[in-house]
Amino acid sequence: MTLFITAQREVSQLVMIDMQEKLANAMDKSEMSRVSKNCEILLQAARLLTIPTIVTEQYPKGLGHTTKYLVQHLQHTTCIEKTSFSCCEESTFNQKLTNDRRQLILVGMESHICILQTALALRKMGKEVFVVEDATISRDPNNKSNALKRLAHSGIIISNTESVLFEWLGNAEGENFKQISKLIR
Repeated sequence: MTLFITAQREVSQLVMIDMQEKLANAMDKSEMSRVSKNCEILLQAARLLTIPTIVTEQYPKGLGHTTKYLVQHLQHTTCIEKTSFSCCEESTFNQKLTNDRRQLILVGMESHICILQTALALRKMGKEVFVVEDATISRDPNNKSNALKRLAHSGIIISNTESVLFEWLGNAEGENFKQISKLIR
């Protein structure tokens, strides 16, 4: 039996993984721009819809901090420093996971390393895990493609920015719809 799961704002947490300056410089510029824009849209929508957000930084001493482009959208959000590839190996990350938020929406870098390992660990913990493919990146597009296939075969939901946004909204009514619609124009 196949389960059809949609992102629901009442039970979602957004997780932005390692969107850091030095890592960003190693990525394809046009793809990095697109991924950054989609991360920005999701961060703004999460704030508007009061969806908790977790942000990680992989070894910031060596890889720098979250990109200036995105850090402006992280008011009241503390970046969790880590050295393990899976966020779930960091106790501070696990403390930020809330029991009433069973869905984790993952975005960031690199798809085939930190996102892959985090998604698989969260799935093992019984979470519903979404990877937003147009808000994730790897230095090599083939590595990203391979990771997305592995994740899909492991029960991870592969989605995209607009699907997540409109699943969170549920309908085309109200001020939230108007504001989020402006984000994607």
